[in-house]
Amino acid sequence: MSALPAPRHDQFEYVRCYLCGSADAMPLVIAEEDLTGKPGRFLFVTCQDCGLAYQNPRLKMERIGAYYDDEYIAHRKKTDWGPLKPLYEWAMGKHDRDKLALVDRYVSLGGHSAVLDVGCGAGTFLEEIHKHRGPSVSGVDFKDLTHLPSYAAIDFHLGLFYEQPFADRRFDLITMWHFLEHDYDPVRTLEHARDLLAPKGRLVIEVPRLDSASFRLFKERWPGLQAPQHTALYSRKTLLAMLEKSGLELVEYLPYGAFPAYFYLFAGTAFKFLKGRGLNLSKAIYPYFLGQLLLLPLLLFERKLNLAMQTVVCKVPGSP
Repeated sequence: MSALPAPRHDQFEYVRCYLCGSADAMPLVIAEEDLTGKPGRFLFVTCQDCGLAYQNPRLKMERIGAYYDDEYIAHRKKTDWGPLKPLYEWAMGKHDRDKLALVDRYVSLGGHSAVLDVGCGAGTFLEEIHKHRGPSVSGVDFKDLTHLPSYAAIDFHLGLFYEQPFADRRFDLITMWHFLEHDYDPVRTLEHARDLLAPKGRLVIEVPRLDSASFRLFKERWPGLQAPQHTALYSRKTLLAMLEKSGLELVEYLPYGAFPAYFYLFAGTAFKFLKGRGLNLSKAIYPYFLGQLLLLPLLLFERKLNLAMQTVVCKVPGSP
């Protein structure tokens, strides 16, 4: 467990609904940082006017960085996985290959193209797409991981996405893989992305799905809560409403994503058992891959079962 102290009351702020601006909300669930065991209890509420679920009060932005330290799994700072290291590296590589296969269905990329990944983390997706499709690649994150070898070809921008001065209509593809649920101003973010899309460009967004089987199963231990990092929880209805409010046109809605839903099934089960004590990843990796093998028949039907993820592909209204 981390030595990080529980947040004080003065480190929080109250906010209105990101989607409709209402202050009328009812409690939904109290969550903890189940993955690392960092202290604190965080309330999610449901807007009574539009149905968006969001964290309120939320941790102030200047305080949230402590929850993205060396233990944060998406930044892939841990590399010593013992005998299972080759299997771990294959699984992480497959994740990036699955992302590439998904975007290939909606946009044709080549050396003339430009791609932006918002919340680029370790940069491995941009490395994958640059290596196999050849576009110029840019990334934005508030955490600087440019010391990693995956950043060799990436034009990296540090800070908040909507403050980055990219040229309008620059990008043929913008991706947000599990970024929007972390955002402190999602409408502003989506409007900025809309303005950056090239005439035939596409925006791909993947987020956890609140109205999913895994949330109904795990409730307050649902991995999609990931408090306090996640500021909003999207159902299909509220995600599509957020796109419409931001001036984006839906191309296709997918009730699944490139991220493996199995992670939510495994982690949710572990979180139920551990009850906020944190998950030891070094020990969990063995039962993780064993469980994945045992549940393979179920996972083959992931796209029909609405287990955990959702993805939207969108464009600028009126564009080809």
